[in-house]
Amino acid sequence: MRKPELVNAVAQAAGLNKAQATQVVNIFIDELTFVLSQGGSVTLPGFGSFMVRQRAERTGRNPKTGESMVIAASNAVGFKPGKTLRDAVNP
Repeated sequence: MRKPELVNAVAQAAGLNKAQATQVVNIFIDELTFVLSQGGSVTLPGFGSFMVRQRAERTGRNPKTGESMVIAASNAVGFKPGKTLRDAVNP
């Protein structure tokens, strides 16, 4: 499912027009992005939790030359599915 399909599903389920549903989806994405960019986490009971995870500096290889290189430390977004979602995916 892509964003336009999600917008259509939200519009139909909530009885909104497409413009209102687009606004709802965009607000959700913006708020999720803002909280994660501040180092916070977002928990949606039954669905899961989004959190920022720190990746340590590590050694890798340049695939083109095979030369060893250092990959800098970085932050990544992690997702831990909730029980309801896990159960739905693994019946």
